[in-house]
Amino acid sequence: MPDPTTDKKSENEESAAPRAQTVSRRQLLTILGIGLNVIAGALFAVPVIGYVLGPAGRRAMGKGLEWVSLGSLAQFPVGETRLATYRNPFVRPWDGDTGDIPCWVRRVATDQCQIFAINCTHLGCPVRWFPQSGLFLCPCHGGAYYSDGSRASGPPPRGLFQYDYKIESGGLWIKAGQMPTLASPPSGACADQPVRCSCA
Repeated sequence: MPDPTTDKKSENEESAAPRAQTVSRRQLLTILGIGLNVIAGALFAVPVIGYVLGPAGRRAMGKGLEWVSLGSLAQFPVGETRLATYRNPFVRPWDGDTGDIPCWVRRVATDQCQIFAINCTHLGCPVRWFPQSGLFLCPCHGGAYYSDGSRASGPPPRGLFQYDYKIESGGLWIKAGQMPTLASPPSGACADQPVRCSCA
């Protein structure tokens, strides 16, 4: 005949043994849903934070505008327009040749120049200088500009953007660090556009 005390001991031992925890399907889906919502919230927050902190970054960039040398003034003869290149002061080590930015230099007089951004004011395509016709021409959409950078014909809404410059110790310097556009033109580059631009 079985001993009742032994049976009670074995039942107590079984109940004291730890049970393996199992995650129910509902709990697994709840954890998965919370995790996906956290990821989606983080992805949504990144552009919002960038939008909020963007003005501070633009102010910091404005402080970083630098005078960059285009070389000796002697390499730009009076009455000619030549292509020049400067190194963007905000390059990263991996930028390579994309950190070199071209511009058009027109020497009007001994101490007077015009330095144009190479980009068409229509959609930003690079314009070329044609000395035979005395025009800057955009090959993409037919924009044309006179030698002084003013709009001649085509879809561009205005003339070419100009960089601020200075002549110092026989060298030509431009204020670089931003690409002149209607949204962020260099000072004095859009005096003819007071409605669309806050720099005038």
